[in-house]
Amino acid sequence: MGEFELIRQYFAAAHCAQAGDGVVLGIGDDCALLAVPAGDQLAISTDTLVAGVHFPAISDPFLLGQRSLAVAASDLAAMGATPLAFTLALTLPEVRADWLQAYAQGLNQMATQCGLALVGGDTTRGPLSLTMTVFGRVPAGLALTRSGAQVGDLLCVGADLGKAAGALPLVLGERTAAAELAAPLLAHYWSPPPQLALGQALRGKATAALDISDGLLADCGHIATASRVALRLELERLPLSAALQGLLGLDGARTAALTGGDDYVIAFTLPPSELDGLLAAGWPVHVVGRVEAGSGVTLHDREGVDITPRTRGYQHFRETP
Repeated sequence: MGEFELIRQYFAAAHCAQAGDGVVLGIGDDCALLAVPAGDQLAISTDTLVAGVHFPAISDPFLLGQRSLAVAASDLAAMGATPLAFTLALTLPEVRADWLQAYAQGLNQMATQCGLALVGGDTTRGPLSLTMTVFGRVPAGLALTRSGAQVGDLLCVGADLGKAAGALPLVLGERTAAAELAAPLLAHYWSPPPQLALGQALRGKATAALDISDGLLADCGHIATASRVALRLELERLPLSAALQGLLGLDGARTAALTGGDDYVIAFTLPPSELDGLLAAGWPVHVVGRVEAGSGVTLHDREGVDITPRTRGYQHFRETP
């Protein structure tokens, strides 16, 4: 099967590849054409997932289709952007009809859930790798960035933390667990729901934001650096699911929440005056700390003692000691 036949058969005919709001021209030409309303800015992000690094080499292709787009769409959520479209660069070691069919179905399901249209991409032969570029729009001046946190703000997250880190040993077959514990953790690992609606609700309210991909401690460091402030995390306030605590115990769940990757939950700073309104509107806002003068990120126990761990999160190019 040639490249163009592969694209036509498995991707171009999918529901998510049909023109929609904001898409003037999709798959089939040298470039896609997107329409952005006057007064909006275009938000763009690219994510690459590599077999054996970001997911097991042998994975359910349907679930992989969901995950590969969800992690990219999460970047749009963190910026407060409304989703528009995405491209897929797919590198395959071989063409297998059953794999492609299942992957395309999972991809289409997540695209429909997120409101993203597939508008192009590329296919090549090589080790399995999935690269998504997502496009969204946001009113000029209202994009959520990492650089606006202010001393006195609350540090918040948009959901329970650590579920993907808890699921990883299950995904890798290193342990097993009862269905009532494993199912919600595995669901979050393979299909993390991008917090797109929350991101849009935070426009004009949150002062800084990002999505947690490498661990809460590590990623909060990016806000602290960009905003030139210090972030103080409180151990007792970490939101933890019952399934994660049941699998790992309280201490293990806290470690997963602090340093585990792949949460794809929004972390953001918020003026205290905005908290009650967001909670009253039903938004999932969990206060986990505050913004202070200084630099860096610290973790404190109930008595206020600094217990910041040395390991803060995942790094692709960490130097070995």
